[in-house]
Amino acid sequence: MFKIVGREEMADGTVILNEIEAPLIARKAKPGQFVILKATEEGERIPLTMAMTDPDKGTITIIYMVVGKTTALFRDLKVGEAYQDVIGPLGKPTHIEKFGNVVCVGGGTGIAVLHPITRGLKEAGNHVKAIIGARTKDLLILEDYMKAASHELFVCTDDGSYGHHGFVTDVLKELLDKGDIALVVAIGPVPMMKFVSKITEEYGVRTLVSLNPIMVDGTGMCGCCRVSVGGKTRFACVDGPEFDGHQVDYDELMKRLQSYVEQEKECYEDYCQLHDSESLLFSNVEK
Repeated sequence: MFKIVGREEMADGTVILNEIEAPLIARKAKPGQFVILKATEEGERIPLTMAMTDPDKGTITIIYMVVGKTTALFRDLKVGEAYQDVIGPLGKPTHIEKFGNVVCVGGGTGIAVLHPITRGLKEAGNHVKAIIGARTKDLLILEDYMKAASHELFVCTDDGSYGHHGFVTDVLKELLDKGDIALVVAIGPVPMMKFVSKITEEYGVRTLVSLNPIMVDGTGMCGCCRVSVGGKTRFACVDGPEFDGHQVDYDELMKRLQSYVEQEKECYEDYCQLHDSESLLFSNVEK
């Protein structure tokens, strides 16, 4: 069992931070790697990239958005309760060296994945500019962490409620126009990574993206995380999760991500109804 020692709700309660006791993983984990979590013995396996690790405390931190039954079950776990299983670190770590001027672009919960990579690139001696974005100010996460992990931070919101009014690609293009960018790392919603990659390809700037949203079992056995990269089939969990952004078939990836949307929605709604019914029953018993 892996006990939760810290918990925080962000983005109006739709994004949850869990700090979990996992000393062996905390000592071995590197930026870009992920873990598989399972809340109960019969629960679903969910891959999540570690946003932070603390080898001294023996903890790892994961940040996730509540989008379905299993993440709702994760959300309902309290401090002092535990995950049944946490397996990792898995996946290939980010290749970090001194590249020069680097731009790290994050959107939504992808900012959590981007954070340790940004910090690692800065510690390696790169000059790091970070761009983070969300639909609105209330959904923005880890601003202070990203500010500390980079030399310059640019914040964007789609609705203009905070920072730059517009998309992360607007600011990225301005930075690319100034030249001398050696590497761009983009992590977030697939459409965001697609358009970041299209822009950087025009400038001939190497770009890394993370395809962790499509992973399931995390070991390469289920085949669900198949992606086409450079015309070849790759498995996000064992060959990645990071790939050359200019080589990814994003249209195929987005279609595959939509495969079970209706079933996932139905399962989540059933869970919420059951949970609400149990909460009402418990409150009536208390009275």
